[in-house]
Amino acid sequence: MRAKLADNALSNSIAKYITEQIITGEIKPGEKLVEHIYADQYGTSRAPVREAIYLLAIEGLVERIPRKGAVVKEYTENEIYDLLEIRNMLENMGMERIKRHGVDQDLLKEMRKILEEMKETDDVFSYTQLNHSFHMCLIKMSKSETIKNMYLRLGWPLLRVQSASFSYKKNIEKSVAEHELIVKLLHEANMKQLSELLGKHNEDVILSVQKMMAAD
Repeated sequence: MRAKLADNALSNSIAKYITEQIITGEIKPGEKLVEHIYADQYGTSRAPVREAIYLLAIEGLVERIPRKGAVVKEYTENEIYDLLEIRNMLENMGMERIKRHGVDQDLLKEMRKILEEMKETDDVFSYTQLNHSFHMCLIKMSKSETIKNMYLRLGWPLLRVQSASFSYKKNIEKSVAEHELIVKLLHEANMKQLSELLGKHNEDVILSVQKMMAAD
């Protein structure tokens, strides 16, 4: 039992490491994941590496291609837009519920704390995770388990797209300013302006991704 738990912990550790490589762009879409490299790096057999890759395939970050093996998944333009538009739709639904239930002060306090951490980091991977936590507070504020579960299902593919946006020029600086305004509008319960800001916020991510795709 202990050996199995140790293998699971190692597989999760390897999966987390590869995830960070993918999100930060250290390994690119279409690039092959070579099992023996990770096995040598972690001083293990290939079994935990295969398990890690299996976990990443479930998360939608990796895909197996016949005769090529496991590669970092390449998202089509339509897949990227679908992810961002579904996120926008779910946040709009969440906003409607917040208007009905009111602003949760405990979650607002948590958002302020996350915002302070966002201001302190210029690391794209860390910022992407903090950004996700911030927006999850908004989703939780909807008091809807359905909206929350659907949002969570967007998972790492959404974070990977957002990470690409944050790595573009001064998007982190711009994002921090927008999140400060989100907190301010929530504090004022100015839901109309907040809905407009979130819509613009999500549109800007789409535009940023479009620019990067055009540049590539």
